[in-house]
Amino acid sequence: MHALNTSAVHDEPAPAQASEPDYAAIKARQQATWASGDFAVIGTTLQIVGEMLAEAADVRAGERVLDVAAGNGNATLAAAHRFARVTSTDYVPALLEKGRARAQAEGLAIDFQVADAEDLPFDDGAFDVVLSTYGAMFTPDHKRPAREMLRVTRNGGRIGLANWTPEGFIGQLFKVIGAYVPPPAGLQSPALWGTEPHLVALFGAQAADIRCVRKYFNFRYESSAHWIQMFRDFYGPTLRAFAALDAAKQADLDRDITALLDRCNVGGTSSLVVPSEYLEVVVVKR
Repeated sequence: MHALNTSAVHDEPAPAQASEPDYAAIKARQQATWASGDFAVIGTTLQIVGEMLAEAADVRAGERVLDVAAGNGNATLAAAHRFARVTSTDYVPALLEKGRARAQAEGLAIDFQVADAEDLPFDDGAFDVVLSTYGAMFTPDHKRPAREMLRVTRNGGRIGLANWTPEGFIGQLFKVIGAYVPPPAGLQSPALWGTEPHLVALFGAQAADIRCVRKYFNFRYESSAHWIQMFRDFYGPTLRAFAALDAAKQADLDRDITALLDRCNVGGTSSLVVPSEYLEVVVVKR
């Protein structure tokens, strides 16, 4: 740590303020990224996370539940399995259609609505419970979705989140990919949502309680090569990262992701089992 030289404070010009990221442009690119590939193929493997989050948030029959950045609807279906009245939202219409098809297959009555996590089209206090599994954490301006989720939650209601941690497998994957395709300058890492201090900064002023539990989701695939192929084909961020590179850099990125998968694999030589740490969060609004 460097000590501040107070004698020089008035002799040097103040540093220029860093310009704020162009959130609108970043969001447009992110929306296109999540619309590419077919996230539902990957998303359905994460259903267990939605079920555990619904339990942690104590979702009850008849409660009004909002799923924010719902993707193909894991938390949506989990809440509906508990006979809640569910509204499922995302800013990618094609993902909502995947969720709608799943709901229809299970005979679940769910309201699907296109909506931006940073600008939710609902009244103050409209919901008893607001959920988001690996969704709100990917918004460019972290303060806005936190503010919106708090706004639409009634006093005494709950907000349930599942967020990847910086230390876990997905957090490490962000760093590997970021070395090849850097994120926009000035943008906060989505993995900050997997840290307790950041959540306190976002939600603490209006929270009666914030409970954080570190958990693991196990990625289960045939091999490292199988995982990479699935994520290159169907997971928008990985698909776009590889597409942005020339053939040589693609091979380098493939090699580095393979090395990460192999280091994290606890499944032995016959299959791939990679535990990925995430933070399960329940915020009780005052």
